[in-house]
Amino acid sequence: MRLFLVSIAFFSLVHATQAAAQNNTVVVELFTSQGCASCPPADEILHELAQRDDVIALALHVDYWDYIGWVDVFGRPENTARQQAYARAAKAKMVYTPQMVVGGVDMMIGSRPMRVMDAIQAHNSQPNLFDVHLTRSGDTLRIMAAAGEPGEYDVQLVRYVALQTVAIGRGENAGRELDYANVVTAWDDLGQWDGTSPLMVSATTTGPEPAVVIIQTSGHGPIVGAAQLR
Repeated sequence: MRLFLVSIAFFSLVHATQAAAQNNTVVVELFTSQGCASCPPADEILHELAQRDDVIALALHVDYWDYIGWVDVFGRPENTARQQAYARAAKAKMVYTPQMVVGGVDMMIGSRPMRVMDAIQAHNSQPNLFDVHLTRSGDTLRIMAAAGEPGEYDVQLVRYVALQTVAIGRGENAGRELDYANVVTAWDDLGQWDGTSPLMVSATTTGPEPAVVIIQTSGHGPIVGAAQLR
């Protein structure tokens, strides 16, 4: 599916009036599970990252730990599939939790704060290829970006719940009450964009949850633009 494009003149007009434009934002994805004893430290790191304006922190709960006695209430097979796709793109032999992916390319153990912070700083030092602009009116989210470097890019819409607390009844974390930040509830593909003409697309966003738009090089490559409305 190809995305609708607007004229440069129209884009220039709306470009000056957008409410959310984050050209230096770094997307951090944490693949985690409530059934993983090693995950709570990484969950805490993501909770801290969620407070930063220069980071879009997203918790993607996977479902492959459910067999050990506790079914992650946020686990989604789509999250597992995304992590596996990253592994294929990187030619990695396995997936694991907790794993963080920074900027769509740097993969690391999510409970190692210095490694995570170094990766974020490295991405922050280089602006994204595309400056993504978002506005929302009622249930309609409008997404805009100026033309830039040609390529094949996926435009994605992510919804998340900012904070959830769960009492774990079984499994490796049994008896613990844990807080989870920015729990992803939906990740939708809005189509592809070639970057050669200004982008404008509208999407329906019902409910109060924050909305994140990510422009990512097709094939689970680098994230080249992102913004969110909380």
